[in-house]
Amino acid sequence: MAPAIMMAADKVELSPANTGFMLICSALVMLMTPGLAFFYGGMVRVKSTLNMLMMSFISLGIVTILWVLYGFSLAFGKDSGGLIGWTSDWVGLSGVDKGQLWVLGETTYNIPLLVFFVFQLMFAIITPALISGALADRVKFSAWALFIALWATVVYFPVAHWVWADGGWAFDMGVIDFAGGTAVHINAGAAALGVILVIGKRVGFKKDPMRPHSLPLVMLGAGLLWFGWFGFNAGSWLGNDDGVGSLMFVNTQVATAAAMLAWLIYEKIRHGAFTTLGAASGAVAGLVAITPAGGSVTPIGAIAVGAIAGLLCALAVGLKYKFGYDDSLDVVGVHLVGGVVGSILIGFFASGKGQSEATGVFYGDHSFDQLWKQLAGVGGVLAYSLVVSALLAFVLHKTIGMRVTEDEEVAGIDQAEHAETAYDFSGAGGGAARTVAQAPVAAAASKKVDA
Repeated sequence: MAPAIMMAADKVELSPANTGFMLICSALVMLMTPGLAFFYGGMVRVKSTLNMLMMSFISLGIVTILWVLYGFSLAFGKDSGGLIGWTSDWVGLSGVDKGQLWVLGETTYNIPLLVFFVFQLMFAIITPALISGALADRVKFSAWALFIALWATVVYFPVAHWVWADGGWAFDMGVIDFAGGTAVHINAGAAALGVILVIGKRVGFKKDPMRPHSLPLVMLGAGLLWFGWFGFNAGSWLGNDDGVGSLMFVNTQVATAAAMLAWLIYEKIRHGAFTTLGAASGAVAGLVAITPAGGSVTPIGAIAVGAIAGLLCALAVGLKYKFGYDDSLDVVGVHLVGGVVGSILIGFFASGKGQSEATGVFYGDHSFDQLWKQLAGVGGVLAYSLVVSALLAFVLHKTIGMRVTEDEEVAGIDQAEHAETAYDFSGAGGGAARTVAQAPVAAAASKKVDA
């Protein structure tokens, strides 16, 4: 999370403008989780729709409580060895005053600590929700809820500290991650790969058709994600005093457009059609790739980042069929690959134009030195998340069991886990009910005609 201009603590006063801006950005990022639920929910079969929605929504509840109790302290508290943080006053927010300003290292910001707390909370919520798309159709809801709690504690909170907290090893090394390419997308994508390697494939994988049941829902979700992502990215400068937030806003739009077009062009050449799902997936790939890089590149550089990510992610989604891992909704192909591409391309396209002395390290310059730093950050997060996530899944799978039974999976996980279905046409106003209700009227009308 890139810092704004450094100022001496005794000269910093709360900025109502930046505070209001950050509260709006926090709300935008919160909206991304329901948007993700719709995006994923439309991509699965009818019998899994509600479960897919719930796998995202439950993160809003679990991670919020953990963030208040200890998550924020672990992620942004006083550093210990570059690996984890801890500040006891932040446990339960017991020692935080509502007027206290956010301080990172020697930098004091003109927004309250509580505003930074809630902004970062929304990042912590959506990251485990991203993983759920890889596990569609087959995971027990109770096991998933427990996995979220454990994964957030031992994976997300430490990784956020590495990347964004003063003293974190990646932060101190100079790894550039403006808004979450490593901490969010590579982290979630690697975790998804680790879990699916443990729990195995869906029944009928590569045999039965598993097409999206509602592309309008997918497009609605993609639109909400795109909308919320402006808060996700532009808000990560924690204000707009020097215009970096504005640059990030522009680059978010530009890269997303380029990625969507690149994906559609690839589809037309490869498969002969411009698909709706391709447009939505391409847009998300662009959003993912520009997330780490958007504060470091020009708009022309953002076009390059987006186009390259759109093409490579489109190629990557087919790897699951080649290598035999069942990534249900292409979390690995889009989030892991997109995060890696965006993070590494900083080493090629970063531009120092317009940088200030206080913020130059986050603008960055394209160089082999920066490239190696990016590779170190990508490799460290990817390896840690992959291994630890797989271990967590293995322990849960061998104890309480991660998967529903084969019969429940075939019949439909919505009914088995939630005792509900997404679409019920049997009640009043439904097709069947209307046909029955209108039968006497139709019969009477027929008699009048005969008479």
